[in-house]
Parts: sequence; structure tokens; C-alpha cells
Amino acid sequence: MKIKKNDTVQVIAGKDKGKVGTILRVFPREDRVVVDGVAIATRHTRGTEGKVGRIVKRPAKIHVSNVMLVDPDTKKPTRIRIQKKDGVRTRISVKSGAVIA
Repeated sequence: MKIKKNDTVQVIAGKDKGKVGTILRVFPREDRVVVDGVAIATRHTRGTEGKVGRIVKRPAKIHVSNVMLVDPDTKKPTRIRIQKKDGVRTRISVKSGAVIA
């Protein structure tokens, strides 16, 4: 997977198309990511002894193919190229050629 935690991504498909957010969690086995402020799911929690029931809103998982990394230079979505140099893998932006940390 070419996307990591804390990367800034833009949603390119689905109901939240066009939204930009940072990746909170990555699930490589499922090819899914959790993006801050995208795909908000509502969960009703039951009240227990000493606690009150409430409605909790939190971001849900979305497929990694529905997001693109935002280029740090142009601030537009871009594909990612992996370049190996002396055994070290670096991520390179296809649009600007900038190295992505």
C-alpha cells in the first residue's frame, strides 16, 4: 500500500467525493483506510449503569482505491511512484516529482 498514516488525501469517488482529510488509520489486509471527516457513520450506544446512552459519530473505513494522495507542492491529487535507491524506498509524486515524506 502506497498510502500511510498522517498522509493528506482527497476522496475521488463516493458520496464524499472532493473532500480532503488526513489518514487516521490504515488497514493493509483489507485495503481500507480511515480518513478524518470522511464517511461519517452514526452509532447509537446503549446506556449502562452510570452512563447515559448517546449517539456517536465517527469516520468509517473506505477503500484505498477511492482516495488519492495530495501533492505537497501543487496541492492537487497525484499518483505515487516508488523509487529504490541504494536499497531505500522513497515515494515520489508523479505530477511534480517531489519526494513525499
